[in-house]
Amino acid sequence: MTMPLTCLNYINGEWLSAHTEATLESRNPADWQELVATCPRSGAQEVEAAVAAAQRAFASWRLVPAPARAELIYRIGELLRQRKEELAQLMSREMGKPLTEARGDVQEGIDCAFYSAGEGRRLFGQTTPSEMPNKFAMSVRVPVGVCALITPWNFPVAIPCWKAFPALVCGNTLVLKPAEDTPACATLLVEILQEAGLPAGVINLVHGLGEEAGRALVEHPDVALVSFTGSSETGAEVGAVCGRSYKRVCLELGGKNAQVVMEDADLELALEGALWGAFGTTGQRCTATSRLILHRAIKDEFTRRLLERARRLRLGPGTEPETEIGPLVNAAQLQRVSGYMDVAYGEGARVLLGGERVSEGKLKQGYFFAPTILDEVKPDMRVAQEEIFGPVVSLLTVDSFEEAIQVLNGTPYGLSSSVYTQDINRAFQAMRDIEAGITYINGPTIGAEVHLPFGGVKQTGNGHREVGSAALDVFTEWKTVYVDFSGRLQRAQIDNRQE
Repeated sequence: MTMPLTCLNYINGEWLSAHTEATLESRNPADWQELVATCPRSGAQEVEAAVAAAQRAFASWRLVPAPARAELIYRIGELLRQRKEELAQLMSREMGKPLTEARGDVQEGIDCAFYSAGEGRRLFGQTTPSEMPNKFAMSVRVPVGVCALITPWNFPVAIPCWKAFPALVCGNTLVLKPAEDTPACATLLVEILQEAGLPAGVINLVHGLGEEAGRALVEHPDVALVSFTGSSETGAEVGAVCGRSYKRVCLELGGKNAQVVMEDADLELALEGALWGAFGTTGQRCTATSRLILHRAIKDEFTRRLLERARRLRLGPGTEPETEIGPLVNAAQLQRVSGYMDVAYGEGARVLLGGERVSEGKLKQGYFFAPTILDEVKPDMRVAQEEIFGPVVSLLTVDSFEEAIQVLNGTPYGLSSSVYTQDINRAFQAMRDIEAGITYINGPTIGAEVHLPFGGVKQTGNGHREVGSAALDVFTEWKTVYVDFSGRLQRAQIDNRQE
């Protein structure tokens, strides 16, 4: 057991404690006796200092040429690559995901750094002909200002990178408020950004609770944009606050994702996708497969295979190489998932596998929950409508492709979706008719790539997208510029439209 880390806030280029002595603890979810880190329980005073530092830094950072800003982001990518294993080991201890997945989390950050660095020479605007003679017209991108990044614990490196790197390339300055469950990962990430040479105040880090530091950041009048990833309930509150104060807001929220398996599907391929989609990251992904919509013709055979394979999944600490499923992140999440088992029983669902906490042997001191498969689930049941965020998947039976799409669309969410079929016509119908921001054909619902837009529809977000070139539209404002070199007043729609 290693000594716990002492995390500090990072404000205006300095590592600082909070003005009070109150701290928060980050414990290993596989063994809650291990204290991984402590961090300040910051509040409005620390947020005020961080926003002020970011605002001062914005005056000069926005004037740094975008290609030069991009070179710093590229440097960050190189440093992340050098320290990938260090970050992965820390992540596995702090939030529980298996090392293979933790390495993938860091790799997303690396990929995002290199992709964003390329955008430093591609912050394209548009030129267009003017309707008037001797007049030039164009549009350009300009940075927004101080951006608040509020990030979750399930991807404690990837998601901050998703938000920070395009925002920085665009010329914005940042205040990062990470989840209180993963302060050590955020601290190490910001240390890397500092090492890369970002000027003081361009990136600031404030630890604390969402209802304290997070709320103060969202409400701060000098924050121009809030980028939030979390639950739909909290996202609605964030959006309301930003709406009242005319802030730009980007929300990436919950999901109730489904994988459809049709009667002509490659069942072994669909099985691999279902296991990875439902139980990867212990189901703690917004893109996790929480519903399996199975055609009646293959339902029994697919269920038999699913049970056989799911029973063999190995639970354990994420730091152990043989572990396939780690713990839930904390006691509250364990209680939430356990509570949904009571809901399932009450609604008449049948538990085919799991449905309970696992606490024997080396798992005794952790927040482990068995891989769970619920059968006889109806589309209107709560377990088929609400995000559980754990290793729980519901089986729903349909008789046709049309019914499958209807059931898939029948939730308040619309993040990720998956259809397994060998019928090209069905595949294209699915791409057209599914209400989701992401659709996979013959692949699981999880596995985003950083050069493509990420986000969803309905209660999954507010229309913005993370990563890819679409992120540039989040972190820039459009400015239209006219240059009239005619030497006289020209009135558009008047002087050139004489009847």
